[in-house]
Amino acid sequence: MGVYDLLFRAVLSKMDPERAHHLAFDAIRAMPMLGIGRIVHRFTRSRTDISVSTMGLTFPTPFGIAAGFDKDGKAIRGLGQLGFGHVEVGTLTPLAQPGNDKPRLFRLVADRAIINRMGFNNEGVTDSRPRFARESARRIRPVIGANIGKNRATSVEDAIHDYRLSAQQLVGVSDYLVVNVSSPNTPGLRGLQEAEQLRPLLAAVQAVSQGKPLLVKIAPDLVDEDILDICALVRELGLAGIIATNTTIERSGLRTNPATVSAAGAGGLSGRPLAVRSLEVLALIRTVLPMETCVISVGGVTTAQDVADRLSAGATLVQGYTAFLYVGPMWARRINRGLDHLLKP
Repeated sequence: MGVYDLLFRAVLSKMDPERAHHLAFDAIRAMPMLGIGRIVHRFTRSRTDISVSTMGLTFPTPFGIAAGFDKDGKAIRGLGQLGFGHVEVGTLTPLAQPGNDKPRLFRLVADRAIINRMGFNNEGVTDSRPRFARESARRIRPVIGANIGKNRATSVEDAIHDYRLSAQQLVGVSDYLVVNVSSPNTPGLRGLQEAEQLRPLLAAVQAVSQGKPLLVKIAPDLVDEDILDICALVRELGLAGIIATNTTIERSGLRTNPATVSAAGAGGLSGRPLAVRSLEVLALIRTVLPMETCVISVGGVTTAQDVADRLSAGATLVQGYTAFLYVGPMWARRINRGLDHLLKP
């Protein structure tokens, strides 16, 4: 058992999950300011060339941190120094919003999973834009993605306005854009995944994206037919790619006591239980989307072997988030060093 495992069991697992997240986040954010980030990066980056070229960008490693960890772009540099090849920031909305009421983040330790109903809590694109600009200007940095959504108070009928406004603010200071229509924690949002509603939304964002790579993030709970419809839309509009998948509203097959799961309530489930469905969706997508279309696989990834398996199944890049909580700060290092061996030609 490692030091982090002992710390997690003795301290962090007994702490409110959101408070524990903020403590870890503040430490990562402070790392570059303390002057130790460059030293840390020597130990977390890969030793061989495992870079990936896609969407006109070069990713130093195929593994990145999914949206949700850094909601406002405050820890981009620190996350890069911990070994993540790309940092997807957000989900960001045009106006700042506090998100849903607390408590809204729950651990399912037996499943190495979490349930969240954060509700797009963020400080808004106007606040975040200067940070994006500052980090994008750095010579050594991870690839930076901007994940955008609608404000809770914005009706589904007016959602296009929110997405377009955020895209206009962030297109010049990020490397790629992601339209998030798949969070279960904003009322009505997932309905935007229906092809007839999604087409004008994606077209509107594409029109202001200035050629910046644009992807759409989908839910694992869609039936296969709907996933294929979205894939057809990605090809029709010439989008850069698709991110599969977001969190799930499913609760079947969990090891955690049902009473604990029930007490956590509504929200998106992420972590190890999502692995099977996430891999199924990846395989389905690759039956219709060519390899030049970027597919970012996320959901249930923990080890370097998990990442390698996703790449073998057709993923261009892989993201993770939940296992960060359970594995600790050297998670990306473990994956990068594992990929050094697993991805040997």
